[in-house]
Amino acid sequence: MLERRTFLTASALMGGILLCPRAFAAAAAKSLADIHDGWRALLPPGVSVPQPNDPETRSDDDWRAAIDADRYRVLFDDGTEPPRSSPLNGELRPGVFICAACKLPVFSSEMKYESGTGWPSFFTHIPGRLATKRDFKMIWPRTEYHCVRCGGHHGHVFNDGPAPTGKRWCNNGLALEFLPST
Repeated sequence: MLERRTFLTASALMGGILLCPRAFAAAAAKSLADIHDGWRALLPPGVSVPQPNDPETRSDDDWRAAIDADRYRVLFDDGTEPPRSSPLNGELRPGVFICAACKLPVFSSEMKYESGTGWPSFFTHIPGRLATKRDFKMIWPRTEYHCVRCGGHHGHVFNDGPAPTGKRWCNNGLALEFLPST
């Protein structure tokens, strides 16, 4: 049986959403802005990170020498790792996820969620760190995303994620490294 207090609280909330949708949208946007801005606080002490406007200019041979073959295949040959193969799927500590090639921070732990797909998934990313393009490799169009600094392929973004964005940034674990806060 529904308690009176629960019913009244839910009714007031629903009424507020229906009567003042802008106020609720602003509240949701503010919390997303806090998430977007708060990632620096999750970096381990003393870690310096590259800037997105400092592009990597390494050659293919340089990248092959700098990262292992599996990471190279995912990042620079648009490969995909098998689902449920990444230890980053279960990573729950506070911290920052960086591009495995150029070390640019792209996600924070606050952006991560369990999508059930078998790949690390995020509902948003650090602004200005990822760029998108259309991908027709699976016949139907998808939106691929890559690191703005090195061009490394990270994954695809879908419109089936949780609030507040409704997006699922589905990332190859091999394209990421994790820097725990402590």
